[in-house]
Amino acid sequence: MSEAAQRLAGDSRGDLHSEHQVLNMGPSHPATHGTVKFLIELDGENIVSLEVFVGYLHRGFEKECESGSWYQAIPYTDRLNYNSAILCNIGYCMAVEKLLGIALPERCDWLRVLAGELSRLGDHLTRCGAACLELQAMTPFLYGIEARELTWDLQEELCGARVTSNYIRIGGVKHDMPGDFPGKCRAGIAKIRALLADFDKVVTQNRIFVDRLRGTGIISREDCIRYAVTGPVARASGIALDMRKDEPYLAYDRVDFDIPIGEVGDNYDRYLVCVEEMHQSLRIIEQCLVALSRMGPAPVNVADPRVRWPAKDGVFNRMEELIQQFKAVTEGPMVPAGECYQAIESANGELGFYLVSDGTAVPYKVRCRPPSLINLAPLPLMVRGAMLADLIPTFDFINMIGGECDR
Repeated sequence: MSEAAQRLAGDSRGDLHSEHQVLNMGPSHPATHGTVKFLIELDGENIVSLEVFVGYLHRGFEKECESGSWYQAIPYTDRLNYNSAILCNIGYCMAVEKLLGIALPERCDWLRVLAGELSRLGDHLTRCGAACLELQAMTPFLYGIEARELTWDLQEELCGARVTSNYIRIGGVKHDMPGDFPGKCRAGIAKIRALLADFDKVVTQNRIFVDRLRGTGIISREDCIRYAVTGPVARASGIALDMRKDEPYLAYDRVDFDIPIGEVGDNYDRYLVCVEEMHQSLRIIEQCLVALSRMGPAPVNVADPRVRWPAKDGVFNRMEELIQQFKAVTEGPMVPAGECYQAIESANGELGFYLVSDGTAVPYKVRCRPPSLINLAPLPLMVRGAMLADLIPTFDFINMIGGECDR
């Protein structure tokens, strides 16, 4: 058909607007939580390309740690991944202890595992509950948040705080668990398991939820390795990597638990991995309670006064502990010159700390390997060609935490 004939026939295909739309999503967007911005190129509702912009939080964690003593950095680690602060405390303190060359009492190892798994449980509950909420599912969100509140209640019973716990200390923990904690913990675990069962009934086989997750946000095993992705995102793609199994630390070589592995590497696999990891964390917590009860009263801190601050009751009642506290606060522990890297399995993957000491009471260099930042890198690859709506669950199950990403 000639051009004139097309015009006569009313064929307007040549007049259609065919340029791609460029959309700014965030940082002031409910799904980006004020900490990240996406620059999205769209063809209709399909994502052609995506750029991720981080840095809106400006936390300055590393430089803040280099401006105070080794102990003063611990509250900053609370603010890295604020959904699982205790795990961040553990990673940093283990790195300092590696420089000091000290061994912890056995009871301290078990208490750290117990506290860390409670923290991991709260992180996964927040991730899965918030993902449901952002997919317009309010009921499972309430189940997840109720279970998380029970987890935080147990954290408060253990260490006196719910979110920024500041429980872990260099050379030990703040204090032993209260005498009535095991009973309260077992009762809390029973309630959490019941809520997880309700969550599973409402979500896991829900047709709408499955359709929104299955086949979306796929990342292959090879791409996970190429981008150094770790944690539930990597395990959902079939990579059986978990620092608790591959490089055991604390008491993880003495507990029995399984590492859930996915096959497809999509959002649905990541959801299933996170749910199963919650059940495994509950198993670990129960084993910790058994081990601690069999052990009986024992030290939970190293006995070196140059490293560990004295307990408050001693400071208030004995001159020696008061002097020790004064020197520890005004001078701080002197860490031998050297460097080290220590990594743990956080809720998002490998959380590592690279520390350099020049032999003084102030860190010379503090660097953090944040899984949130590294796991976010392949997001453009995961959503290329997907629908715009698929970006939301993909971002949710990567679980980027701003404080850890913009450290």
